[in-house]
Amino acid sequence: MRHAVKVLGAEALKQHRQIFGSRLVLFSMLIWPLLQLAEAYYMLQPISGATGSQRLLAFLATGTLGFTFFFSLVQSAWHFSMERQTGTLELLFLSPANRLVVVIANGFGALVQNVWLFVSFSVAMFAWLDVVDVTHPGMYAVVFLALLVPAVAWGAFLNSLLIFSRDSAFVYTLLDDPMWFVSGVRLPTHALPEIVRAAGSVLPLTGSLAIVRGALLDGQGVGELAGELAALAGLSAVLLLAAVVALRAGEARAQRTGQLRLF
Repeated sequence: MRHAVKVLGAEALKQHRQIFGSRLVLFSMLIWPLLQLAEAYYMLQPISGATGSQRLLAFLATGTLGFTFFFSLVQSAWHFSMERQTGTLELLFLSPANRLVVVIANGFGALVQNVWLFVSFSVAMFAWLDVVDVTHPGMYAVVFLALLVPAVAWGAFLNSLLIFSRDSAFVYTLLDDPMWFVSGVRLPTHALPEIVRAAGSVLPLTGSLAIVRGALLDGQGVGELAGELAALAGLSAVLLLAAVVALRAGEARAQRTGQLRLF
């Protein structure tokens, strides 16, 4: 555990110095998600009508919050691929650090530093809208964990895949617009075709948003969300297991082929 904490701290510090030290980056942490939220709201508000405007804004805000969590890990994977090009990843694989801890730490460090500003804004906005309906204060912890744990597992899985390729452009192509569409970020999943709902069910963001909205907006408790929580926990475990398998297979392949220059 002490070793894992050291790796988490080192990765977070490295990313802060390399990526998050600029004031412009801090500015984009809030402004970019806000622009996405405003775009979706003013696109759909004429359809919902004035009576549903607050509910619509809360629905879209939770979607934007969840998307910010998960897409920050897509960006993290893109930055992680650069470490292959610069040789940093090769040095990490020659270190005694546990491989899975490294990829989890990379995603976790990026996640915390990417989302804290928009999370603070979202909390203030929900308080202002007065639309939050929770059965118990403990549900706030459930909401937080329903976003954090699957997002970290998602980031570890994406990072583990990049040991096979230096080109991460496909990550952005597959997981930007398609992810928000099939996961119900801007539209409720029940309004989507069955084939789209099936595609969205394999993404952890879909389950996270169902729990977040159920707990915060619909007043559902742990008992009512037990099925969604179990499915999300199972999917997170599968992603972490897939990350372990991918890391082992990727490292063995790199040792065999010399794909990582230091092997």
